[in-house]
Amino acid sequence: MSPPRHARLAIVGGGPAGLMAAEVARAAGIEVDLFEAKGSVGRKFLIAGKGGLNLTHGEPRPAFDLRYGARAREVGAWFDDFDADALREWARGFGIDTYVGTSGRVFPTDRKAAPLLRGWVRRLREDGVRFHVQHRWLGWREDGALRFAMPDGEVAVHADATVLALGGGSWPELGSDGAWVPVLQSRQVDVAPLAPSNCGFDVGWTEHFASRHAGAPLKPVVAHWHDESGQAHALQGECVVTRTGIEGSLIYALSAMLRDAIATHGEVTLELDLAPGRDLHRLRADLDKPRGSRSLTEHLRRQAGIEGVKAALLYEVLGRDAMHDTQRLSRTIKRLPLRLLRPRPIAEAISSAGGVRLEALEADTLMLRAMPGVFCAGEMLDWEAPTGGYLLTACYASGLRAGRGAVAWLRRA
Repeated sequence: MSPPRHARLAIVGGGPAGLMAAEVARAAGIEVDLFEAKGSVGRKFLIAGKGGLNLTHGEPRPAFDLRYGARAREVGAWFDDFDADALREWARGFGIDTYVGTSGRVFPTDRKAAPLLRGWVRRLREDGVRFHVQHRWLGWREDGALRFAMPDGEVAVHADATVLALGGGSWPELGSDGAWVPVLQSRQVDVAPLAPSNCGFDVGWTEHFASRHAGAPLKPVVAHWHDESGQAHALQGECVVTRTGIEGSLIYALSAMLRDAIATHGEVTLELDLAPGRDLHRLRADLDKPRGSRSLTEHLRRQAGIEGVKAALLYEVLGRDAMHDTQRLSRTIKRLPLRLLRPRPIAEAISSAGGVRLEALEADTLMLRAMPGVFCAGEMLDWEAPTGGYLLTACYASGLRAGRGAVAWLRRA
């Protein structure tokens, strides 16, 4: 569709936040033009749901809100209008039933993202939302018009109001590349630096270990750490050894804390219990038993249930000689220290932290204080959450709030 010269409401970004803003505004009778840089909308949504669309989480509020850390209060206010239950009911409107898995995560019964996205886009088109793909937003002209790069040149669109839903900095190949940051900063919008979230970390394995064990799962393990106040914490889960370090659901759950600790101290040590449920005293007693002609590797497997990548980790951390000291070996099995050097690049992260600071927005409408008539939503805002459906839920809820804010603004104008 050819771009209009003038738009009543321009929405820039075709992810869940932008699509939800479009739905809200169109339902209120506002003319909506939605612009997307890629050739189709919802690409990150589709890729994220490739292994099973984790739509939201069944954790009840207020515990649900606390998953957003320092932004729990502000993001929680969005959920007063549209929470996890509302999101499940919304999906049901497309004939998509959902269920709560054993982990508390909520999935469509067919676990697929494509049927939901197709139904959503079809309904938006039928309701009159005009989609303009391959329109990469460049900022504003001096006269206030929105600038878009198209395959055949640049176009300008004047809008009475604009919702920006441009994503964060992760997965740039799908459109979330953070290119909007300097554009908004040049307009005196306060933007926190983008940083990787729900990401892996570099450890610095030896080539011997990395070449043999990259991709190997570590499960189950318990992570132990101390927060900035010195309080001890523990969390059981699963992770994966990578060529450069470690990643996976357990690491993602701790990534914000680990990333911030590295930024403060230069590195951080995470301790892994490789034998959850085994008592240290009993573990040492079992390892002290004579092994006869058995190799140490076989002795570890029989007496401690340690084999494969877990055994290799012990060799990597202790070295071959120290492996024969059963006291040190047993303690390391229960508290294997991993020195994390740095988070993986933001382009590899599942999501990003940082973005437009919430203090730069009107809380009730998500309108930029520095730019009346311009609203922001989704991952480009300064909040973060663990995987598990929390990310999508906040994107939907912020899109709804920004859409309502734009409607109210246009009705006053």
